[in-house]
Amino acid sequence: MADVTIALDAMGGDRAPDEIVAGALAAAGDGLEVLLCGPQDVLRQALGGDRPGIRVMDAPEQISSSDDPAAAVRARPGSSLVTACRLVREGQAQGAVSAGSTGAMMAASLLQMGRIRGIARPGIAVALPARDGPCVLIDCGANPEPRPEHLLQFAVMGSEFARLVLGVERPRVGLLSIGEESSKGTPVTVAAHGLLEASGLVFAGNCEGRDVLSGELDVVVADGFAGNVLLKGLEGAGKMFSRELRRAAGSGLRAKLGGLLLYPALREMRDRIDPDTYGGAYLLGVRGLSVIAHGNSGRMAIANAIRYAAKGVRGGVVERMSEAIAERGQVDTHLQSAAPTRTVPHVPATEIGDT
Repeated sequence: MADVTIALDAMGGDRAPDEIVAGALAAAGDGLEVLLCGPQDVLRQALGGDRPGIRVMDAPEQISSSDDPAAAVRARPGSSLVTACRLVREGQAQGAVSAGSTGAMMAASLLQMGRIRGIARPGIAVALPARDGPCVLIDCGANPEPRPEHLLQFAVMGSEFARLVLGVERPRVGLLSIGEESSKGTPVTVAAHGLLEASGLVFAGNCEGRDVLSGELDVVVADGFAGNVLLKGLEGAGKMFSRELRRAAGSGLRAKLGGLLLYPALREMRDRIDPDTYGGAYLLGVRGLSVIAHGNSGRMAIANAIRYAAKGVRGGVVERMSEAIAERGQVDTHLQSAAPTRTVPHVPATEIGDT
């Protein structure tokens, strides 16, 4: 019997539904059940019959990446993406995964699940492959213009995530800026530095982009604009490095022989830095587990995103996040009273996972 149930948007992403269904089949089992959300006839054909650990949830509508996210979520409640989030709200699933529009997944998660009490702005958290283990980057695109107290909440959520999902006992937190000095950065960054110093977190001070993968930090806090630019830059640099490495390895007989000798080590490195290893990013701060997968995800990435969501469920991420925010009392009362729990925010044009 399954101890975790994850709702999967089977029609989201560039390679839906076949690769999404294949990922669900790879992940289902060992106490994990997957609810496939999409047109029933399409999904049953892709499955080829009943499969253990898989249930089809009919969702005839779809949301495309070209749709306005918030408007589409409201206009198409029967879409596969909204259905996955609704199943979490109704208690039929503990987490939702989608490789569809990032903006739509954010809007649906907020509308269907609501925010954790005390959270003003949810943030997108990505685990990056740093030197000695993953480093959590938050926010990666949800909030381009946050306030200092939002950055403080990102730090709290990122720290809890690092502890509960990544197993870091005392996460070291850095604040992304243009210099190590506390006076460097925008007025928001400078103010956030003071809040983080007084927070009780293990705050290591400001950091620069070159420090993110150094292994000296477990959580890096950024506004959504800078975080998204950094993430896309790292992705591009990783692709360039892999391309140049392959070119160099095939440049001559000696290089080819050396490449053969290095192949096991290079394969291990590739697996460690491959974005498919985790399969997606958590939207932290909502009252349910929401994982946003890359728009071009294949079956391995989808399977890992489902397992990644299940790990968060088993670790009690949402419950522990709620407790951490309540215990710290880091709530902006003005923002809390001004913003209702189920408001769908303006969704920024820059989105991760749709490139």
